[in-house]
Amino acid sequence: MTEDEISKMFGDMPKNLFRVHDWRNDVVTIGQVPAELIQEASDGKVNEPWPAQINKLLWEGGHDLVLSIGQVVPHEVMGMANFNKNIFVGTGGSEGINFSHFIGAVYGMERMMGRADNPLRRILNYASTNFLKKLPLIYIQTVIGRGEKGDLVTRGVFIGDDEECFMKAAELSLEVNFELLDAPIYKVVVYLDPEEFKSTWLGNKSIYRTRMAIADDGELIVLAPSVARFGEDKRIDELIRKYGYRTTPEVLAHLNANRDLMKNLSAAAHLIHGSSEGRFRITYCPGHLTKEEVESVGFGYGDLKEMSAKYPVAKLQDGWNVDADGERFFFISNPALGLWAYRGRFEGSSTPATTSTSAQTTSLSSAADTTEACLDAGVGGGPFKHT
Repeated sequence: MTEDEISKMFGDMPKNLFRVHDWRNDVVTIGQVPAELIQEASDGKVNEPWPAQINKLLWEGGHDLVLSIGQVVPHEVMGMANFNKNIFVGTGGSEGINFSHFIGAVYGMERMMGRADNPLRRILNYASTNFLKKLPLIYIQTVIGRGEKGDLVTRGVFIGDDEECFMKAAELSLEVNFELLDAPIYKVVVYLDPEEFKSTWLGNKSIYRTRMAIADDGELIVLAPSVARFGEDKRIDELIRKYGYRTTPEVLAHLNANRDLMKNLSAAAHLIHGSSEGRFRITYCPGHLTKEEVESVGFGYGDLKEMSAKYPVAKLQDGWNVDADGERFFFISNPALGLWAYRGRFEGSSTPATTSTSAQTTSLSSAADTTEACLDAGVGGGPFKHT
């Protein structure tokens, strides 16, 4: 984060209190999750132990208390964000992060999203139970939704140190942040806030969070006024430009044939996540990328000025709208706040997708504690119960 970004989020808090997390160098491996769990999480495609890595200052700092504060919301890699993801991914190392993203991708994003209990989360839960006991760690987990006037409000706060707290927050998040539709949508328009989304690496939440709602042969239009690059760092940007957003079989073929992609598994996972798998069209309308750049990575291109005139964001409401030609479309002003899905697709997404990809095992080498009480300041429930 820049100093301006820190000031905007944290106000006058002294800058010398902030520490930059160097995810490539400033980490320690505190344990290995057994390969058997990894094999389950990847449907047998990967059989390697997963390294549980965290920041050295967090692990070796001798802290009296560690607070992890964040929002629980549907998430494309972990099913639901927050809890121990904040530790093992938020303050994790490149090897563990890359590996976890790839596991989630080969298991299947649509099988993960909106499900708090899934194989990848169970890997992190195993690491928490077996390796994190020495940390005096408390999670403060919020659920954020829109109020009656359309503004963002806190709908729940869940405080505790175990999986129970997270599961209660996830249940409320599904109630607040998940819109289940009775029919698929043929046209979705998503707006990316220019203050928040400046790359497709972040902006592709527009794809992740809507893909289960979009009809076969439908279209997703992404209005992205500040998007000026693909990756958040130079190396990832280069890989996205080189390989593009392709189908899962295509990306896995590139992965097996190219060392640069094998060494950057989170990039490979991102390429898979950003593809519609040929099922619907994606039209990106960026403020600072050319038509040639956008089309070279596999997206359709839309002129931002023309599309903004056709879909004037300031005049649209979240949900259904009608354009000047009388065509209905579904508008989303902030894809980061939720998950949208067609009921039939969501309920049928718990089984593996059928692809032409071989299910052979890939080599990638080169039960939570709920005894403590959870402070529940929210309302439980939601349409989907964990088992």
